[in-house]
Amino acid sequence: MTAVFSHGRLRLYLLKLLDDGPKHGYELIRLLEERFLGHYAPSAGTIYPRLQRLEVEELVTHTAAGGRKVYEITEAGRGELRQRADELATLEADISASVEDLAALAGEIRTEVRGSARDLKRELREATRQTRQGRWAPPPPTVRSHGNGSGTRPADSSLHAEFDERLAAFTVEVGALVRAGRLSDNQLRTAIRLLDGALDGLRRLLR
Repeated sequence: MTAVFSHGRLRLYLLKLLDDGPKHGYELIRLLEERFLGHYAPSAGTIYPRLQRLEVEELVTHTAAGGRKVYEITEAGRGELRQRADELATLEADISASVEDLAALAGEIRTEVRGSARDLKRELREATRQTRQGRWAPPPPTVRSHGNGSGTRPADSSLHAEFDERLAAFTVEVGALVRAGRLSDNQLRTAIRLLDGALDGLRRLLR
């Protein structure tokens, strides 16, 4: 759960959302995700226990509709909102600040991913160029002959063409994933680690 909702503040915000009209749990999760511009979405395990607690406190009630529980604020719940109006206003301001911080962090991560992708593309282009110029090639694998004795033979030259194709396809796909801009923060962090690992592996291979 995001820090802005610590100390029972999510409970208060759920009352605020229900004050706008009855909603089922999934709607509340979606509204919270929209409020945070997609940078945060609470889990069902976060929302439903709090709704149940609000019911116990008689601040909300629920009815069954279409196989779902639809929650509605009670007069007691509205009374709590009125009593805590100043706290709710502070919470709204904190949420706005949190959204700005999360958006800035996501932007920094996307920039870092793009930079890592550009570095990887440069490494791949350089590896391809050196391969085509004959300045670098992987050591030929040892292949045992099928005759009476044993011996070695170089790898099939078609492997070099396949290598070039794989490099080009990888570069194109990485670029497409980055340009799509649909990665979550966790996915972006994982992508950065993967790119760093790929770069380190290529550098060791090309030494």
